[in-house]
Order: sequence, then structure tokens, then C-alpha cells
Amino acid sequence: MSKENKAKEMEDEVLKNMDQNEVDQEAESEVELGEELSVEEQLKEDLGKEKDKFLRLFAEFENYKKRTSKERMDLFKTAGQEVILSLLPVMDDFDRALAEISKSDDDGMYQGVLLINNKLRETLKSKGLLEVEVKEGDDFDAEIHDAVTQVPAPDKKLKGKIIDVIQKGYKLGDKIIRHPKVVVGN
Repeated sequence: MSKENKAKEMEDEVLKNMDQNEVDQEAESEVELGEELSVEEQLKEDLGKEKDKFLRLFAEFENYKKRTSKERMDLFKTAGQEVILSLLPVMDDFDRALAEISKSDDDGMYQGVLLINNKLRETLKSKGLLEVEVKEGDDFDAEIHDAVTQVPAPDKKLKGKIIDVIQKGYKLGDKIIRHPKVVVGN
């Protein structure tokens, strides 16, 4: 029986080794499949990261294009701002000259100065210059008006209101380039 036991033990050992080899082979194939899946998953993950990076870069570029386009439009709107600012005192001089000439009897000179004044104003208006509308009795707004002084209001209704306009204000497009200087009732 010892031969039969030895044969049986050998047979069991061979079966055991075969079973172990099959288990090892299955494990190896699972590891290989796992590696393949992880490689596939890794590639999908890398692709996702690259897509995300591309979308972010594309969005950043679109924002850059919009920002530079807006800056360029703003630059075109206010390109002549310095020149126009330097011409505002000339317009003030025209207003004072017209006020003085209208007091005299020289109608020809008044008409000539008025013609030149209108031509200058129309030219600057075509470039986007607009006068800030201010009149006596309007409410004082610190964001729009520049208060030069405060005087006692001649009437209670004029408290906090504009009593006199000392210097006209102008805006170029939507931007105020010179605030109107006013006297406010206190």
C-alpha cells in the first residue's frame, strides 16, 4: 500500500501543481487584462485632461479676443481725447467772445464769430463730443458736477440745487472728460 499511497500522493501533488499553475495563469491573464484596462483607462484619463486643457485654452483665447476688441473700440472712441481736451478752452473763449460781441452793435462781427463757433462745435460733435446738459435749478450730483462753491440759497427750493453754471462740462462718448463747474445753494 505504500506504493499505492505514494502514487496517490504523487497524483494529488501533480493535480495540485496543475491547479496551482492554472490559478497562476489565470491570475497572470487577469493582471495583464488589468494592466490593459488600466492603460486604456489611463489613456481615457489623459484624453480627458487634454480636452479640458484645450477647452480652457480656447475659452481664454476667446476672452482675450473680446477684451482686445473692446479695448480697441474704446481707443477709437477716445483717440482724439487729448486734442479735444485742448480745444475746450477755445470753445469757452468763443462763448465769452459771443457774449461780449452781442452787447455791441457790430452785427457782422457777431455773425462771423457765431459761424466759426458753430462750425467748430459741429466738427467736435461729429467726433463724439457732447455738452453735459446743466441748467440752474437742477439737482446737484457729485458724480457729474464739480461744485466750485456753495452760497446761501436765495430760495428754500434751491437748497442742494445748482444756482449758477460757471463752466460747461463735456463728455466724449459716454465718458465725462470735463465736469461742469457749478455753484450750489446751501
